[in-house]
Amino acid sequence: MRKNVLAAGAVAMAGALALTACSSGGADEGTVVGDGEGVELTFMYRGSDYDKAAYETAITAFTEETGATVKMIITDADQYSTKLQAAIAGGNVPDVFYVDPANMMGYVYADVLADLTDLVPQETVDNLWSFGVDAYRFNVETGARGQEGDPFYALPKDVGPFAFGYNTVLFDEAGLDYPDPSEPMTFDEFVELCKALTLDTDGDGELDQWGTGLNVTWNSQAFIWGAGADWISDDKKTVTVDTPEFAEALQWFADLGLVEGVTPSVEQAQTLDTYQRWMAGEIGFFPVAPWDIATYNAVAEENPDEFGYAMIPYPVANEGDDWSTWLGSLGIGVSAQSENVELAAKLAEYLSTDLDAQKTLAAGQIQIPNLIDYAEGDWITTDATETGWPENSQIFLDIAMEKGRPLPATYTYTPEWYDNFWIGIENVVDNGSVTAEDFLADKQEEMQKLLDQSWTSAEAAKAQG
Repeated sequence: MRKNVLAAGAVAMAGALALTACSSGGADEGTVVGDGEGVELTFMYRGSDYDKAAYETAITAFTEETGATVKMIITDADQYSTKLQAAIAGGNVPDVFYVDPANMMGYVYADVLADLTDLVPQETVDNLWSFGVDAYRFNVETGARGQEGDPFYALPKDVGPFAFGYNTVLFDEAGLDYPDPSEPMTFDEFVELCKALTLDTDGDGELDQWGTGLNVTWNSQAFIWGAGADWISDDKKTVTVDTPEFAEALQWFADLGLVEGVTPSVEQAQTLDTYQRWMAGEIGFFPVAPWDIATYNAVAEENPDEFGYAMIPYPVANEGDDWSTWLGSLGIGVSAQSENVELAAKLAEYLSTDLDAQKTLAAGQIQIPNLIDYAEGDWITTDATETGWPENSQIFLDIAMEKGRPLPATYTYTPEWYDNFWIGIENVVDNGSVTAEDFLADKQEEMQKLLDQSWTSAEAAKAQG
């Protein structure tokens, strides 16, 4: 799963990047060498063979139009951030590169990322999922993030709608009706179904099938939001975890295991994690993301008597409540120090929006298309089914369009305030030694101090840049 993590010491890093960027000797923004003939751009990324194939398609089209060539630099996912920062510190910033929303503010303050607002046609932006652009919008003067109309500093490599799924085989075996594919069930209804799916199937006195098995760090957000609670205020200045709604939702999440007994125990999850148990046909409900589809399809084909899946909305606290889930993104940015900023912006546009490239990425079952007209047109009506996507993949588009929300730290300068929330969470969800209410009362003050420090760090980086 993707992580929105910015390394500690962001202010010092931003300062170092600013010094490096200002001394790199790059041309002024907007400089273009001829029409592209004789120009080589560098593109640094991480990804799969399908990413590589898609980008080669986009780059071929880009070269045919501009005459420029592109050197592709691929790294392992776990080494990408380190290698990119080393390239920046060494004054060798790639012309085009992946950027995480959590790192964007520091890179902008350090003059590493170019403002793409006037370099990408508005009709291109209008055909992208709004979050795919808003995740990279930043007002340098006010510090606001994600606001329509503000400058943007990257285009989406993708958006990642994090849906919810259930094992159709287990429902069939239990004689249960499938959940509604469009209307969310309530927390109580969800618990009742989980109880019906929690079984000792071999009669040895030990449970070997469970209703669900959710990781609190990556799977609790939709349930917290579904109870009307949140981690942070709309202006991103105030931590909001110390509320009755948050406490009730977190305690309910913990009690799925502690009280209801519908999740594997801590010991059982350590023996075989819940992701593996889900694919082994031992768990009824589990998250489903686009990057899971190829894996889940392979498992379903190999073991059709144990595993099949479909997608539904996340449960909500009460009937009539609105549901949401988190929506991630990875961006494609352009170096502000590139000698060919306009040409590099054109390359970023191709990588993000070339139709043939988007078809290749979607066919690889690793992301939904970035292009709204294609996603809501030929892809969802024909291409998705033909390339093996589940029949109810419309839910991914619903999340991308309106049901998706950024993870709480996406629009803050540093994520330490949010990361702090998970320190000690096992005492609530694993062993129950601390109630959610007491845990949140302590966390409120700790997290607020860290959030205040994040804003102070942002101001310092702004001044230094």
